[in-house]
Amino acid sequence: MKKVIAVVLTLTLSLLFVCSALADNYVIGIQQFAEHGSLDNCRNGFLEGLKEAGFAEGENLTVLYQNAQAHTGDAAQIADSFVAQNVDLILAIATPSAQISYNSVLNAGKEIPVIYSAVSAPIEAGLALEDGLPVGAVTGTSDVLPVTGQLTLIRALQPEAKKIGLLYTASETNSAVQAAEYKANAEAYGFEIVEQIVTQGSEVSQAVEALLPQVDCLSMLLDNTVVSYLTVVLDAANKQSKPVYGSEIEQVVLGCVASEGLDYISLGKQTGAIAARVLNGEKAEDIPFETIKESALYLNSDAIEMLGLTIPEALITRGYTDMSAAE
Repeated sequence: MKKVIAVVLTLTLSLLFVCSALADNYVIGIQQFAEHGSLDNCRNGFLEGLKEAGFAEGENLTVLYQNAQAHTGDAAQIADSFVAQNVDLILAIATPSAQISYNSVLNAGKEIPVIYSAVSAPIEAGLALEDGLPVGAVTGTSDVLPVTGQLTLIRALQPEAKKIGLLYTASETNSAVQAAEYKANAEAYGFEIVEQIVTQGSEVSQAVEALLPQVDCLSMLLDNTVVSYLTVVLDAANKQSKPVYGSEIEQVVLGCVASEGLDYISLGKQTGAIAARVLNGEKAEDIPFETIKESALYLNSDAIEMLGLTIPEALITRGYTDMSAAE
């Protein structure tokens, strides 16, 4: 009888241990809108930020990752799948994923918090109120493109330039907000903005060919669809000897001449810290979104030399990081 009781007690304790372990294991669904360096860095930084806060994949964290490949229909299916699995939290990387994920949670009547990263205009995207507080259980981090810094950079590298081309997607709220900021500030730097708008990635090649003859250079926005086709943009621009300015570090690595850029690993870590607060019991609806504003100067000396540009003394004095293949 004592042996039976001992076995039962052992099994009971084992079951309690397993239940406790399961209770401490959180399941996070990560939806990334498109496949490109800045969003990849957000995801990697996010997991680093969570780990620093005590949530490590394979220990007390299970991560489900899906990429929508810049298709809103796929993004909706991914969001619905995460909601159906009743994950503990959704990380939505980029504005379309954030909007779609939050709507999916609302439509299902669930209480799954949505944490976003790389959302350039949370208020305009309908995710936050004017005071920065969330509209519901949705919060995260915003990447603000340093437009005036980029205009200063373009003027320094191209003192004679007059027209800057912007290529972006009509459906991305973040891009429309950034384009408006370019237009509001361009005249003060002696520039005119020329826009070309696409509705999907397959239109990028034709659109950039139409835009390039009208401008002296292109400046990339934080547009997820167009950035996914950056190699197409760079190939066309290089053939016409037109510089392309990136909106973040990875674009300069890939061949853009320069960027007053953001560090998306840092942005991801900042997002992970917010997610950890929610997993630890804080309510997402009580946490205002946070913004990363600090930028740094990145140049690609190979691309600059290929296009016959010269790095001015002012940029050398300021200091920059060379992202060319030679470095």
